[in-house]
Amino acid sequence: MAGPETKAAIEWLTSVAPDPGACRWEWERNPQGIALLPAGRRWDVLILPGELGYPTLDVLTRLIDRPGPVLADSGESRMGFFVPPGTVSRWIGTGVRGCGQGTWIVVPYPGRATGGVRWLIPPDGSGTLTDAALLELAMHEAAGAAARDARGAHEGWDPCEGSPES
Repeated sequence: MAGPETKAAIEWLTSVAPDPGACRWEWERNPQGIALLPAGRRWDVLILPGELGYPTLDVLTRLIDRPGPVLADSGESRMGFFVPPGTVSRWIGTGVRGCGQGTWIVVPYPGRATGGVRWLIPPDGSGTLTDAALLELAMHEAAGAAARDARGAHEGWDPCEGSPES
């Protein structure tokens, strides 16, 4: 039996479905435990490549207690951050795919393991979303840290170090 937070999350997610009952039925009957839900009504989803998404989530969780829902695909190659509706139409960053009005996303049943997509941060049912400006800040910090790490790996190496002449 689902707990109160899971029930609230189910209600929140299915509230955007054309037929919430059919969505619940699909979750129960689909062996993968997924349903398609329309983006753009209560949330948009910004999809980041995994190599940027995971460090971004790390930064976000240091900045705020609880970001909005976050999905990951089974291959860990993409992450979807739930942001306020309308964000996708204003987003100008590159390398980030947006799902907004007129698009559908694969959503797993909250609190259950699925085969293709999973919740890294499940919805809590309250409607909490990640602020797009904060997500962008976290993305910049994560990308900057990755660039510094890559640069540091090359700058500290001296091909002559350890040679007899040194």
